[in-house]
Order: sequence, then C-alpha cells, then structure tokens
Amino acid sequence: MNAPIPTGGLADANRRQVLYWRLLSRLFDSDEQPSLESASMAVVDDLDLPAALLDPAVSVDTIVQRFPALTAELRGLLTPDDARTDDDDDTAYRPGAAEVRRAALVSKVLLNVFATGSGPVSATQLARWQSDAGWFEQALGGEPGDLRRQGGELAATLGGLEGDLVRRMHLREVLANPTLANRLTPSMSLIEQLLRDKSNLSGVALANAKALIRRFVDEVAEALRTQVQQTSVGALDRSVPPKRVFRNLDLDRTIWQNLTNWSPEDERLYVDRLYYRHTARRTTPARLIVVVDQSGSMVDSMVNCTILASIFAGLPKVDVHLVAYDTRALDLTPWVHDPFEVLLRTRLGGGTDGTAALALARPKIAEPKNTVLVWISDFYEVNNQAVFDGLQAVHRSGARVIPVGSVSSSGQQSVNPWFRQRLKDQGTPVISGHIRKLVVELKNFLT
Repeated sequence: MNAPIPTGGLADANRRQVLYWRLLSRLFDSDEQPSLESASMAVVDDLDLPAALLDPAVSVDTIVQRFPALTAELRGLLTPDDARTDDDDDTAYRPGAAEVRRAALVSKVLLNVFATGSGPVSATQLARWQSDAGWFEQALGGEPGDLRRQGGELAATLGGLEGDLVRRMHLREVLANPTLANRLTPSMSLIEQLLRDKSNLSGVALANAKALIRRFVDEVAEALRTQVQQTSVGALDRSVPPKRVFRNLDLDRTIWQNLTNWSPEDERLYVDRLYYRHTARRTTPARLIVVVDQSGSMVDSMVNCTILASIFAGLPKVDVHLVAYDTRALDLTPWVHDPFEVLLRTRLGGGTDGTAALALARPKIAEPKNTVLVWISDFYEVNNQAVFDGLQAVHRSGARVIPVGSVSSSGQQSVNPWFRQRLKDQGTPVISGHIRKLVVELKNFLT
C-alpha cells in the first residue's frame, strides 16, 4: 500500500500535474514511464478511486459497471463550470482533492478515446472504443453519437480515429465469423470499408456485411426522416374551390367576416356564410435530381445522400432521380427507394469526370422551374470548365442548382476553390457542412 500523499493547495496542484503528465506521456508514447505510473497509482489510491482508471485496456463501461457511483461524475465531466446546474454532482468543482479526482476521471476518458495504439484491431477492441467514444460525448454534456451527428472538427477527429481502427482490423476474417461480426457496431467508417471491399466478400462474410450496411442505412434513415417529415410539397392551388368539410372550416375567418351579424339583444352571432381553407395543392410533381460524386473522397456524402434521396422519393408528388459518377456515370433511379440496393451497386474510387453525369442528368430536366439539381462533390474535376459550363446552363434554364461540398456527419470537406468562387459568383454558393443544411434547402424548394 502506498503511503497517503499530503493534501493542500500546492500538493493538490502537484497531484493534478502528475495525472496530466502521465496522460500526455501515454498519448504520445504507449510505453509506460515507471515514475509517472507509480506516482499516479498513489494519487488514485489516496482518492479511493479504482486502480482500473489507470488501465487503458479497461473500458469506461467496465468501470461504471463495477463502480456505478462514478456514472454521475463522468457525465458532463468536460463541460464548462458555468454550464452545470445546482442539480449536478458538484464534486468536480470543490477545490483541493475534488479537482484531483476530476483530473483522474478526465485522464481516463481522454486516454481511452485518443490513445488507440498501433497494430491489428479486433472486433471487440473496436466495439470498446466506440463505447468509450460515447462516454467522451457524455462527458461533453451530450448523448452517445451526438457529437458525431452535429459535425465539426472534433467529430472529424473521432471519425478519423475510428476509420484508422477499422482499417487495422482484419475485417474479412471478422465478417466470416458470425459471433465476431455481431460485435460490430455499424458506423460510417465501417460502412466505407465494407463498400470498398464488398467485391472480395462471399458467403457468410458477404451476408454479414450486407446485414451491417442494412442496419446502418435504417439508423441513418430514421434520423433523417425526422428532419424531413414536416415537408409539404407544392404551393396551395387557389383555383380549386375548398372542400366544404368540417376539418377545412376556417373558424377565425368565419367569425371575423360575420361580426356585422352580431345581435346584442340575443347575444348571438348569426352566420350567413361559412369560410373554408384551401387545401388542394398543385399537382405538378417537383423533380429532384441528385448527382453524387462516388470517388473515394466522397464516401460520407454518397451514403448520406443516397439515404436522403430515398426519403424524399417517399414523399407525395416528388419525382426523385439519382445519378452517381466517377469517370463514368450510373443512373440509379430504379433503386432510389432502396438505399441499401443503391449502395451495393456503387463502386468507390477512381477519378472524377462530371461531364458524364451531366449527360445523364440534363435530359431529365423537363420543366426547369419545377426542378432542383443537387450536385454533391468536392469539385476536383478532370475538366473544370466543361462541368461548370454545364451547371451554369442548368442554372440559366431556370432550374434550381444546389451545389454541395459535403453532406457528411462531420461536415468537413475540401472543396476546389476554383469552383467555389465561380459558383458563388453565379448566385449558387456551395453548401458545406452537416446534412441538415441540405435538408433545409430542399424543404424550402419543395414547400
């Protein structure tokens, strides 16, 4: 048993330093520094915290299962002091030993998420990291998955770490084993690897890969459907008389228009005319043409937009077409209602030649003023001028052009500055960011 360490202002500051120096050491070098390890162990022991906090091989889930009292301290652990309420456990704010305690918990969460090591990764290790990343998001005051859905630099960093873990995993062997495959949690990084490697899979491995892709598609679709569900399509058609049924009765207007019939003697309002709301909408379907760059740098966008297109295709009076391209173009419209089938037909990688996609997309524009062309790409084309000229012609025809640099979970994407400036100059600036931005733009067009 290590001897208790004296507490006090300076001593507590030194103990916090020991924990944070150990954290930095382990983040940049997986080898243990014996002096820092022993000093950190003494600090943790003196605080009556479990020694497992210092073991990066032990997940945060395991910690809270064994020591459930720590759950409340871990949630909101990394939020600013002024973001906490009086109902929060204020242990982390008391001076002295409590600040050292907070440092120990912070070190655990950060080490488990950001020290991913090197070498092969098992399905169990990937699942454990995904769980620890969820605890990191809870420490920031959210729920598991919130940070990655909202986007930003930190979300991109987490995505990069997860992608590296997936690449280091022997995915084909894992998929061939149903027990190991069941331990996988579908994510964008995992789906990207599955889509890249699907031609090399067969039998049980291919069936497990398809099951993971289907699960991911369903999860993302459910989240996007919530954002889209309020969309109504088509402007009201006032040339069609309103249907005279009770649910269409406009009570406010009926009362207002009949106020002159108020009888003070009877204290009654005599109604000589009922007013009804117009509910009929224009019958011309809005045409949504989605063109997606399926080159290797646009996997997030390919997955998200394929799912989004299928959701809009399910709305009444929306005619959705889907085209994917790299150096060649593929019309995926027959499968637009099933994003799972679309993704299985994509071929990631290759160059980027948007002229092939334009050749497929432009004949689909029958009524320009009732058409929106969504073009998702990083715009690093083999023929910049030809692609820009084609998009400019579509814009001048009266169709709505929405160029999108990314619709990823992180919102991070490099866009060719040559295109960015020219598209901005013609009044169709590139949208870059979270997929919610594209949902808002499409709803504005369709309502």
